[in-house]
Amino acid sequence: MVGDAGEQLGIVDLNKALAMAQERNLDLVEVAPDGVPPVCRILNYGKFKYAIRKKEKEASKKQRVIKVKELKIRPKIDEHDYQTKLRMAWNFFSHGDKVKCTLMFRGRELSHKDLGHQLMRRLVSELSEIADLDAPPKDEGNQIVAVFTPRPMRPAGKETVKEAPKETLKETAKEPVKEAAAETTAVKEDENG
Repeated sequence: MVGDAGEQLGIVDLNKALAMAQERNLDLVEVAPDGVPPVCRILNYGKFKYAIRKKEKEASKKQRVIKVKELKIRPKIDEHDYQTKLRMAWNFFSHGDKVKCTLMFRGRELSHKDLGHQLMRRLVSELSEIADLDAPPKDEGNQIVAVFTPRPMRPAGKETVKEAPKETLKETAKEPVKEAAAETTAVKEDENG
C-alpha cells in the first residue's frame, strides 16, 4: 500500500487500509490490480481523475489528425481551373493533409486515356516540389488515382507554405491541356472525314 504522500506503507489488511483512508478523509484506490499482492493507494479520487483527464487532454493537443483531401479533375480541364486545383492542393499540404487526385473519364474520354496520363504526369511533376508521391498514378477503370503526402515542414527556419508561388505556377503552366484539346479536335476531324 502507498500513502497519500507517496510513502510505502507495506502490506496492510483491507479493513485497516480503509480505516486509514477514512481518517484522512481520502479514498482507497486500487492502482495495480494485477500485482501480487494488489497495490492500493490513499488519495483524493476526484483530484486523481482530474489529473488523468488533464494529461489525456494535453496528449490529444499534441496529436495531429491527418485528413485525406480529394481533388477531382477531368482530362478536358481548362488551364485556369487546373491552376486553381493546384493552388488548392498546395493549401491542403500547408495544413499537413494528404491529397488524393482523381482524374475521371466519361464517355468518349475513355478512348483517350493517354491525354489523362499526360495530365497526371504534369500534376505529379508540379506537386513534387512540396509533396511526396505516396501512391503513384494508378489506372482504376474510368479514373486515374494518385495520392500525395506533404513533406515535413522545416522547424529551423519555420518556413511554412501558405500558397503556391504564382510565378512557379505560371512558369510550369506548359500547354499539354491545350495540346490535348487540339489533338482531340484533330482526331474528330479525321473521323468526320
